[in-house]
Amino acid sequence: MPPPPVVTVGHLLRGRADAYGLGLELLAGAAGLDRPITSPYIQKTGLALAGYHEYLRPGRVLIYGDSEIRYLQSLPPDQRLSALTRSFAAGVPCVLASTDLPLPAEVATAADGAGVPLLRTSISTPLAIGKLMSMLEDRLASREVVHGVLMDILGLGVLIVGESGIGKSECALDLLGRGHRLVADDTVEVRRRAETVIIGTAPASTRYYMEIRGLGLVNVRDLFGVASTRSSKRVEFVVELERWDTARNYDRLGVDELHHELLGLRVPKVTMPVAPGRNVATLVEVAARNQLLRARGIHTARDFVTALDARLARGLDDLDDPDDLDGGGAA
Repeated sequence: MPPPPVVTVGHLLRGRADAYGLGLELLAGAAGLDRPITSPYIQKTGLALAGYHEYLRPGRVLIYGDSEIRYLQSLPPDQRLSALTRSFAAGVPCVLASTDLPLPAEVATAADGAGVPLLRTSISTPLAIGKLMSMLEDRLASREVVHGVLMDILGLGVLIVGESGIGKSECALDLLGRGHRLVADDTVEVRRRAETVIIGTAPASTRYYMEIRGLGLVNVRDLFGVASTRSSKRVEFVVELERWDTARNYDRLGVDELHHELLGLRVPKVTMPVAPGRNVATLVEVAARNQLLRARGIHTARDFVTALDARLARGLDDLDDPDDLDGGGAA
């Protein structure tokens, strides 16, 4: 896995904070704009100003809201500067003031002295925490580039992988003709959000384009319309295409559950052998439908095996009750 990304305070200021509704202003500490932010989680610990500095975590933005600023205003100037100096020495990348209350002059003095950027936003503290965490989660997400095609099939994010020339793009083109949506072709950028979410998107330079051998580049949005594409999708299912191997015994029931390792997470996967005469797009669509059923707790192969085992345990054969395997037939 690639090393986790790091965002500096300068990148945070120059980034699209306004797009998140988080207007940021630099008040002091400009010398520390290269300080790294390593965690998307915000810390709001007024106890540090009272001397409990062990609660501060390096690499996490420190936010001052109403309670912290009012506490600072209540302190004598010398105690205020001492408390701020000790807090700023704990390795925090920057401090964000999130209220319209006037900041004591010692805050800027301590920020300049420690080289810790002092930022301000006009929105309320809860909103600032939520928006800043959302922004940092996106910037600090682990990322990887995958060779494959990402499709939105019936609302399920399906990543189609396989060796070059196996027919991934042709399969995606057929799926587009069935009304499904393209996210990325050939190069898929995936990033990990939170603990269990992987988001896939296309590089800006190849977004909406597909490469079809013998045909060249095509613009999917121009050919199929705006509704045929989307900018990003959660990766929830992987279909691996491979060439048919006559010497291999393929799974005939689908009881075994396979997984694809992606950014440290296990994503459900099926392996689809490709051979002349097999409609790969139809098979991929059926696999996606089957995965949606499994997500709802309906596991066809497992239910079949369970019913068959119960039937054999009762000593029945297939001629005794032909409807027994599907629960007794029609009512």
